[in-house]
Amino acid sequence: MFDKLEDLLIRYEEVMGELQEPDVANDPERFRRLMKEQSDLAPIVEAYQEYKKCNQNIEDSLLILEEESDEELRDLAKEELGESRDRLAELERDLKVLLLPKDPNDDKNVIVEIRAGAGGDEAALFAAEIYRMLAHYAERKRWKVEMISLNENGIGGFKECVFMITGQGAYSRLKYESGVHRVQRVPETESGGRIHTSTITVAIMPEAEEVDVELDMNDCKFDVFRASGNGGQCVNTTDSAVRLTHIPTGIVISCQDEKSQLKNKDKALKVLRARLYEMELAKQHDAEAQARKSQVGTGDRSEKIRTYNFPQGRVTDHRIKLTLHKLDTVLGGDLDEIIDSLTAADQAIRLSGLENAS
Repeated sequence: MFDKLEDLLIRYEEVMGELQEPDVANDPERFRRLMKEQSDLAPIVEAYQEYKKCNQNIEDSLLILEEESDEELRDLAKEELGESRDRLAELERDLKVLLLPKDPNDDKNVIVEIRAGAGGDEAALFAAEIYRMLAHYAERKRWKVEMISLNENGIGGFKECVFMITGQGAYSRLKYESGVHRVQRVPETESGGRIHTSTITVAIMPEAEEVDVELDMNDCKFDVFRASGNGGQCVNTTDSAVRLTHIPTGIVISCQDEKSQLKNKDKALKVLRARLYEMELAKQHDAEAQARKSQVGTGDRSEKIRTYNFPQGRVTDHRIKLTLHKLDTVLGGDLDEIIDSLTAADQAIRLSGLENAS
């Protein structure tokens, strides 16, 4: 591990040196690549430099204890020694986490699909609430939310909703939201006061670039039609809506959120690329059974991941057995505690796997 850290430290110094070169600003692509590499290396280098400093403090403290007879100096050295050893252990674990292989999709934007499942109108109403929860979380992170397609049920619920979240690290934070979300509550239409259980599915897909997915446009069939629903008179009076059918897979995507047919076509292609990319990732995960075991439930749409219990005001994430009695704040977009816990659990499992392998 430490040989690798020394190599990364040398590379970091090289990158910083290249960024100081006068001509680097004239090459935007090179400048962007170097800045990205510098940003990725900085946390590792900072932790490693602190690790080396702690090591030096330990050596200095041991030397004082060996050579000094002054009790006051010895007490200070003992205190410094204890603190440095504790911090050294923390930093060693942090460095192991920082050196874990990074998901290549972590920095990508995401396309989110939310679909109502069991529960009829109540499931559709819950789907709308989960959309708002994720949209509020994105706002907290100063990410951009852009609707791609929406199928409403007429009473404020969403039968299906597809939208894009654009922002640095969006996939790294939101990937754990993929799966079945379950709600337990008394619907407004329930006169007997009985608690109903409804479900929705959420799919979080990394945005796929053209280089990620080979897409033959001869495999794509486009139909245009007049948009319906909300959106103003221009949306409803022109053939701006687009239905895209991918012939080899049978995937059908409808997009009518934009007034421009061209923009709707572009959005539909983005969703298609993301779905095809997700299918390819799923194949890779299935082929790498051990890697699949080392994940905290990401990407599987059929996995029940979380329950939102309204009578008890609690949210339970079943993957890590985490229960929070703060339903309102979670639905308001305060997801960091859950996501941080899922990330930590995932890292712990992956670290354990590496240690067992070695």
